[in-house]
Amino acid sequence: QVQLVESGGGLVQAGGSLRLSCAASLRTFSNYAMGWFRQAPGKEREFVAGISWRGGNTYSADSVKGRFTISRDNAKNTVYLQLNSLKPEDTAVYYCAARLFLYSDNGERYAYWGQGTQVTVSS
Repeated sequence: QVQLVESGGGLVQAGGSLRLSCAASLRTFSNYAMGWFRQAPGKEREFVAGISWRGGNTYSADSVKGRFTISRDNAKNTVYLQLNSLKPEDTAVYYCAARLFLYSDNGERYAYWGQGTQVTVSS
């Protein structure tokens, strides 16, 4: 059974930083593109950042460019999201997701999802 487990969320003041981790039980983790998405209360889920299956290419939403960085460690079956210069509007539940091979910013194309980790940014 595939499991994605996020960790690292919490409460932080505006301007602060957090590092989210997502540990995956995928046997061939290196074959999967990984994505981070978020959902704020009353809003639709939105794409945050993605990374190709070998980690050579990264993608991020305009709203987080220059502030958030996605990376992966295939030896540890883990993908990370570094969140810097956090803003109150970044408050959301953050989810990681896995898709075989090809990256996408469309959450509907991801096969596996974690349970999410809450990030709350106070002003």
